[in-house]
Amino acid sequence: MQLRVGGQTYRVVTSASDEELQRLAAVVDQKLATVVPAGRAVTPQAMLLAAIALAHDLEQERTRASAIAGRARDAFGRILQRVDAVLGAGPESPSSSGANDSTR
Repeated sequence: MQLRVGGQTYRVVTSASDEELQRLAAVVDQKLATVVPAGRAVTPQAMLLAAIALAHDLEQERTRASAIAGRARDAFGRILQRVDAVLGAGPESPSSSGANDSTR
């Protein structure tokens, strides 16, 4: 497949679909447009800068996703503790009278 990125055409052999490659090439082109002034040639250094900028974006998204996953695990753990507390407060439990029930 022929793929055009940064004004250059590259021959690419991969198992990815043509549509996926075109979409990814467009992402690279968009990032190149942010690091190369309009009308300037895309140099190997510009391609490297775009690659580093994309890697930085990916790293930030991974950090953000990890933080969100951690908060979700914490929230899920708190929910499970509350469910366990409610289920543990059956008729045989001394706290079932509600006198020392801290979950309400």
